[in-house]
Amino acid sequence: QVQLVETGGGLVQAGGSLRLSCAASGRTFSSIPMGWFRQAPDREREFVATISWSGGVTYYSDPVKSRFTISRDNAKNTVYLQMNSLKPEDTAVYYCAAGSALQSVQAVAVNPQYWGQGTQVTVSS
Repeated sequence: QVQLVETGGGLVQAGGSLRLSCAASGRTFSSIPMGWFRQAPDREREFVATISWSGGVTYYSDPVKSRFTISRDNAKNTVYLQMNSLKPEDTAVYYCAAGSALQSVQAVAVNPQYWGQGTQVTVSS
């Protein structure tokens, strides 16, 4: 089992930046793909970005391309989401997710296996 804990959410003005962190438990972290999802009020949860176990392959949704960057530090068992040029429409609860060792980054975007508790990101205008 993989346990995930997100931190770094908060309130930021439009155009600002935030960095979310996701701390994962266990030595399996370095062998599994990871991802970020978000859910705005009265909206379905949507894929944001995923990253391969090695960090060498990433996959982004169209709304966040060129603004968000997913990365990981396996030595620290941590995945990051750097969010720049934030817009009010980015306001949502952001969830860290993990896949299985056999999943591609595209597969994790569709069918993640584990979830964190979520952290609120609010972008004001």
